[in-house]
Amino acid sequence: MLQGLVTQEKLVILITRAVLAELREQKRLIPVGVSARHLHISREHLDILYGPGYQLRPLRPLMAGEFAAEEVVTLVGPNLRTIENVRILGPERKQTQVELARTDAFRLGIDPPVRQSGDLGGSPGLVVVGPKGAVVLKEGAIIANRHIHMTPQDAYLLGLKDNDYVDVQALGERGAILHQVQVRVHPKFRTEMHIDTDDANAVGLRCGDRVKILIQGSDT
Repeated sequence: MLQGLVTQEKLVILITRAVLAELREQKRLIPVGVSARHLHISREHLDILYGPGYQLRPLRPLMAGEFAAEEVVTLVGPNLRTIENVRILGPERKQTQVELARTDAFRLGIDPPVRQSGDLGGSPGLVVVGPKGAVVLKEGAIIANRHIHMTPQDAYLLGLKDNDYVDVQALGERGAILHQVQVRVHPKFRTEMHIDTDDANAVGLRCGDRVKILIQGSDT
């Protein structure tokens, strides 16, 4: 009788481990969001570009309370070349931040660093033009690092935590390994990898495609 109970307990443990392993494997496949050039804006600069007290008009919801706004601006680089119709994302932030792909930077004649959002110190500036005025940014242009927004539940299952870095495998005809992908964990996030248009085009990814998080020890 006792031997039968021990065997049953072992069986339950084995089944539980198998279920968790399958769940982890499923969670390693995550969707991709491709981020085109865009701008986060401060209250001060919104007043200049669109007029005092102007309120951004949401066009479509994004993650964690952010939204793509109807408003767009024109970027002007030091070489006087421009990129028009650059979307503003809301809500307002403390500091204006322009996120570009490398090809955008080439066009504007600047050399922005690869940074995580909000890390703007020492980054190049440019001119932002709106319908009511223009702002000369002394700094604020970056290339956003590759990153994964992740729920706490998914992070726990995968053994990851906020600000970990992982490798990610892009599947398909132009498959590749993307290194140095930052993990950002927050209860308001849904699990999704964000890359810019240059990375997406290089490995043949589109919004909604799935990539695989590579876990050290499981993929060696």
